[in-house]
Amino acid sequence: MPARRRRQVNAQIPEVNLVPMMDVLMTVLTFFIIISMSLTGQQLLNVRLPQSVAGDEASQEPQVIAVDALVVGLDKDGNMLLDNEIITFNQLSQRVRAYFTENPNGKLVLKADRELTYSQVSGLLTDLRAIGGNRVSLAVE
Repeated sequence: MPARRRRQVNAQIPEVNLVPMMDVLMTVLTFFIIISMSLTGQQLLNVRLPQSVAGDEASQEPQVIAVDALVVGLDKDGNMLLDNEIITFNQLSQRVRAYFTENPNGKLVLKADRELTYSQVSGLLTDLRAIGGNRVSLAVE
């Protein structure tokens, strides 16, 4: 019988004390709040922003010139299209070069049919990039 009493007395469920854990969490939270408040203050950053030197030009609005992109199509048969007309690659390269001389900041967009394989599209895309540099992109719908 004495062995049974010792088991019942020692078989109590241990208690978890949550107060020290909450103290640590509140301390960490307070630390982050204080740090975030000090980072948002402009006095601590000490940043000098650049000023405009243009004078009279600063009051005028800058003019934005929108340049339409030259759209080249590639249908499911592999024909190149420009303005909805079938065109050869030599004619296309002449038109692209003329477009880029008129619009140095212009862009060239390739729209290809969904049924074409990637190798067919990438071949023309590579050729167009050779003509127009890095201003050629592939349109996706």
